[in-house]
Amino acid sequence: MMFGFGAMIEKLKKDPKRIVLTEGTDPRILEAASRLLASSFLTPVLLGNKDKVWAAAEEAGYNIRGAEIIDPEDYDKFEEMVEEFCEIRKSKGMTPEQARKILVQANYFGTMLVKMGVVDCLIGGATYSTADTVRPALQIIKTKPGNSIVSSCFILVRPSATGENEVLAMADCAINIKPTDEELVEICEETVGCAKVFGIDPKVAFLSYSTLGSGKGEDVDKMRSAAAKAKAKMPDVPIAGELQFDAAVSPRVARTKCPGSEVAGYANTFIFPDINSGNLGYKIAQRMGNFEAYGPILLGLNAQINDLSRGCNAIEVYSMAIITASLS
Repeated sequence: MMFGFGAMIEKLKKDPKRIVLTEGTDPRILEAASRLLASSFLTPVLLGNKDKVWAAAEEAGYNIRGAEIIDPEDYDKFEEMVEEFCEIRKSKGMTPEQARKILVQANYFGTMLVKMGVVDCLIGGATYSTADTVRPALQIIKTKPGNSIVSSCFILVRPSATGENEVLAMADCAINIKPTDEELVEICEETVGCAKVFGIDPKVAFLSYSTLGSGKGEDVDKMRSAAAKAKAKMPDVPIAGELQFDAAVSPRVARTKCPGSEVAGYANTFIFPDINSGNLGYKIAQRMGNFEAYGPILLGLNAQINDLSRGCNAIEVYSMAIITASLS
């Protein structure tokens, strides 16, 4: 059993969900759907031309008997969807003709299925960019009350010498290019909530090239400010910053650089200053630290919609489907 998935599956068995997979002819999606169909806790809904989906499954050798396949170009509630989409986008002057052209695209069509309550959640992006997953989500699902941005985190898992898993959370590694200090506070708050779902007792480090004033610069000031604001907003969560990565994870270094800190040396939830450092950081951990990386998990939306990496495999699709459904 993959990390943490036992509890998620048990949760879904008590409250089964329906998840739309937007790329119904992709072999990775079909393999994941086949695995899900063999279970009873999560129902996959595949998008695409039915004949093409069945042909792709047969060619790849995957059993998708019992799968629900919806063709955006042959959907009996399409005009109802068009009407609702026009209402959502009326401030942009959306016309029914424009809406029909947009809604035959799987990413928009699938997101509208979530909005209309036909399915509970969505994953997509095995063949298209993160932006093409996030854009319709922002336009249709929108951010939760009190949230100004969509952000993301990765959960990283590695077996330790004790036999227990080492589990970390890293954010934001996929969405916000250069977040402000206020946005970093929101990213931190959402990431802490996500980390707890995965059994992490968050100890949060706001990362920098400086440790508590050892370096100077605009980015250092931003992370120091963000850490202070996050502490004020979440007084019950251990938060420290700004910290260099070695001070965040090495007790020996922490004793020298920031003695007395309850986080330094033991951090397990990392807030990066920008997407450059975040994306590089999680990929270094994944490729050189032998961590399994789950994500990006999108945070801050009114419904659970998640993005797949274009380099994903079928196991990752299956994993992200379970994660997405359990968070919805």
